[in-house]
Amino acid sequence: MGIIRNRVQENGMKTDGFNGLDFKAYLITEAGKNGQTYNSYAPFYMWNTHEGMNTFLFHGYYDNILDSFGWQQIQIGVPLVLDLDPDFSNSQYVVEYAGRIAETPSLASHSLLEIADVEGSGECLGNVVVYNPDKWGYSHFRFFEEKPDVEASDHLTVYEILHISR
Repeated sequence: MGIIRNRVQENGMKTDGFNGLDFKAYLITEAGKNGQTYNSYAPFYMWNTHEGMNTFLFHGYYDNILDSFGWQQIQIGVPLVLDLDPDFSNSQYVVEYAGRIAETPSLASHSLLEIADVEGSGECLGNVVVYNPDKWGYSHFRFFEEKPDVEASDHLTVYEILHISR
């Protein structure tokens, strides 16, 4: 994980101000911290435009990831909620609650806003809900400046944020 930390410290600012990018959060988990049992690097991109994402992927910027980590499966989510506080960039932790959207005769009364009720200490600086209708899954991300008082579980992950590009 030291390699990831150094890499983000040296290169994280390269996505600051990237055209079409609302934000990129450089997220990690470390075994033994925040209830985690494994190490992971989980960059989280929120694009304003498909052109920005296409430029990133197909114009050489993604090549650094391919060179370092090999071919990666990119998880895609359609934004449902994007509510960021003016102090969002001060976030140091994010809690992700991942769930499934059960089969139902109508989605008209389905509310993903109420499904992921993740409590934590401190003020939430960002609330993001994304879903994937291909897999009928969703993730609810809540961003905090202080570590929230929650522990990881099968459906809940606590990430440390190494850098946020805006």
